[in-house]
Amino acid sequence: MAVTRTFSIIKPDATRRNLTGAVTKALEDAGLRVVASKRIHMTNEQAGGFYAVHKERPFYNDLCAFMTSGPVVVQVLEGEDAVKLNRDVMGATNPADAAEGTIRKLFAESIEANSVHGSDSDENAAIEIAFFFKPEEIVG
Repeated sequence: MAVTRTFSIIKPDATRRNLTGAVTKALEDAGLRVVASKRIHMTNEQAGGFYAVHKERPFYNDLCAFMTSGPVVVQVLEGEDAVKLNRDVMGATNPADAAEGTIRKLFAESIEANSVHGSDSDENAAIEIAFFFKPEEIVG
């Protein structure tokens, strides 16, 4: 397997409960390395742009409101087949369906407040990384 990069967000429900370190530890313990990280308060424009793919879906406005409700931590993660590894560590989107020991099983409050976001493909990872990070901010 090749070392690749993926994008991750620690969502407002997790930062509000001071779980940033616990989530990052779970990612690192699984073999991912944080090569860029910053804590931001996502603006309405950022949320709208980032989630534009969902604009026609009924949950879009609630998603944008949630993601701007508090600080988030955006990260670039690196590791062997990073997208798949990150998705395995996160667990199913619905925490009720997530495997034991996954981030969402351990920390999620609901299907919306599920503590983390992760890219779903290498192509989307590149787009999502570029949305929040300049190349010089990635220092792995």
